[in-house]
Amino acid sequence: MALGITFKEIKSDLPASIVVFFVALPLCLGIALASGAPLFAGVISGIIGGIVVGAASGSRLGVSGPAAGLAVIVFDSIATLGSWELFLAAVVLAGVFQIIFGYMKAGFIAYFFPTSVITGMLTGIGILIILKQMPFLFGYQSNYLGEEAFGQLDGENTFTAIQHALGLLSPAAVLISVVSLAILIVWDKYLTKRSKLFELLQGPIVVVIVGILFTVILGHYGIQIPKEQLVALPEIQSLSELKNEFTFADLSGIGTLAVIKIALVMAIVASIETLLSVEASDKLDPHKNVTPTNRELKAQGLGNILSGFIGGLPITQVIVRSSANITFGAKTKLSAILHGFFLLISVLTIIPLLNMIPLASLAATLIVVGYKLAKPSMFVWMYHRGMEQFVPFSVTILVMLVSDLLTGVLLGLVMSIFFTLHHSYRNSYHLKDEITDENGLATHHIVFAEEVSFFNKASVLKVLDTISENSKVILDFSNSKAVAYDVVEMIKDYTVQAKYKNIQVETVKFHYPEE
Repeated sequence: MALGITFKEIKSDLPASIVVFFVALPLCLGIALASGAPLFAGVISGIIGGIVVGAASGSRLGVSGPAAGLAVIVFDSIATLGSWELFLAAVVLAGVFQIIFGYMKAGFIAYFFPTSVITGMLTGIGILIILKQMPFLFGYQSNYLGEEAFGQLDGENTFTAIQHALGLLSPAAVLISVVSLAILIVWDKYLTKRSKLFELLQGPIVVVIVGILFTVILGHYGIQIPKEQLVALPEIQSLSELKNEFTFADLSGIGTLAVIKIALVMAIVASIETLLSVEASDKLDPHKNVTPTNRELKAQGLGNILSGFIGGLPITQVIVRSSANITFGAKTKLSAILHGFFLLISVLTIIPLLNMIPLASLAATLIVVGYKLAKPSMFVWMYHRGMEQFVPFSVTILVMLVSDLLTGVLLGLVMSIFFTLHHSYRNSYHLKDEITDENGLATHHIVFAEEVSFFNKASVLKVLDTISENSKVILDFSNSKAVAYDVVEMIKDYTVQAKYKNIQVETVKFHYPEE
C-alpha cells in the first residue's frame, strides 16, 4: 500500500497541522471523559489516528482520531463488559472487522449518500460547532469540549448550556474570546493577503500564544483563570509514568459473544461515520480529490487494532478536525501525520505549557471553522437548487441539531429517497397524444421508461384506469431494459380486465415470464 507522503507542501501542511493539534488535543481529552475511559486513552487514539491511520489512509486531507459519535457506545460497552481491558479487546476485534469490510469492498456505501445530505451534514456540523463552543466563550466550566449530541452527559442540552454560560459570565474568558475572534478575523481577512509570513503563521497559532500570555499576565495581577476553563492534560514526569498510562487489551476474551457483538456494532458505526466524513472532506477539498473508501476502511481497521491493543479509544475519520485541517490550508496527508506527532511530543515535553491554554481561545478557533462550514450563503444556494435538494439538506441540519449526526444523516437520506421515489412515480412512462383512426377508435400509446420498478406500479395503474371504454391502448416496452415482476403481473391482469370494457390491448416487446 503506497503511503503517498510528500514534503513538497510542508509550508502549508506544517501550520495547518499545528492548528489541528490545538483543536484535537482538548477533543481527545473530552471524548475520553465522555466515554468513561482514562483521559490518556483519548490521546493515544489521537496519536495513532494521526500517525498510523494518516500514513495508511488514501485521504489527502482527512484527519482521524477518537469520535464523539462513539462516546455513548463506548460508555455502555465498558459497563456491559465490566472491564476496560476486555473493552480494548473489542476495539481490536472491531479493527479486524473493518479490515474485512475493506477487503469485501464495503466502501461503496459512501457513494449512496446524496450531495444534499452531505452538504447538510457539513452545514449542521458547522452550526453545532458554533452552538457547542459558545458557552466556552463566556467562561463555561466543563471538562468536555467535544460534545456533539443535543443532550449532554451533564444534563444540559445545546441551548440550556448557552443560557447557563450567560448566567455565569467570566470577564476574563469574555476578554480572551473577543481578542481571539478579532485576531482570527483580521488575520484571515487582511493579514494573510499582505505577507507570506502571515500566511505561514496561521491565526489560531497566534490565538493560542496570546491565550497563554493572558493566563500568565492575568495571574501576575492576581486574576486567576479557573482550571476548569483551561486545557487539562495529565502531567507525566518520567518515562515510567508514561508507561503506566498504557493499558493492554485482554485478548483472552476476544472470542466471547459479548465482545464479538460490541466489536461488530463499533465496527459498523465507526465505518459509517468514517465514510460520511470521507465524503464530506472530499467535498471540502479545493482540488476535489476522491478518497479510495475501501483503503480507508482498511486504514481505520489497522488504527483500531493498534489503538485497542495499547489502551486507546476506537478511531474514525472525524469531520471537525478534517474541516479545520482544510480550512487552515493543508495540502497533503502530511498535515494529519504531523498533528499526531505533535500530540506525542506534547505528552512527553510541554504539558505544563499546554495546560495554560484557555478553552476560550480554542473555542474561538472552532467557531471560525464552524462559520466557514455554515455560511448563510449556503442556505440561499441550496434553496435555489430546488426543493429536491433543499428539503433533505434542511432536514439533515434540523435533526442533527436536536439529536445527533447519524440520525440527521439517516432522516436526510429518507427525504432524498422520498424525492427519488416521487420522480420514479412520475417518470415511469410517457403517454403520447391520443390518436383516432378512420373507424373512430381512440388509440392511446404509452411508452414505458428504461427501467420500470415496483415503485412505478401505482402510477402505471393510475394511467391505465384513465383509458376510456371502447378504445385501444398500445403498451410499448421497446425502450425498457428491466420491468419488475409486479408490473408484469399487473399488465397481465389488465389485459384480462380490458376485455370487459371493450378495450383492445396491444403490447410491444412485452415478455411474459414463463409459468
